[in-house]
Amino acid sequence: MIRLLKLLFFLLLLGFVGLVGFAYLGDLSPQIENVKEPVTLDVD
Repeated sequence: MIRLLKLLFFLLLLGFVGLVGFAYLGDLSPQIENVKEPVTLDVD
């Protein structure tokens, strides 16, 4: 039973380290695009 808990703790720790590493090193920045669209205004 202790071996199973140690394995579970190790997997949780490994997952947390992977998540933190991805957050710092992963490219999570959004792509920026300029959008230009002509607009016609009805002015009286």
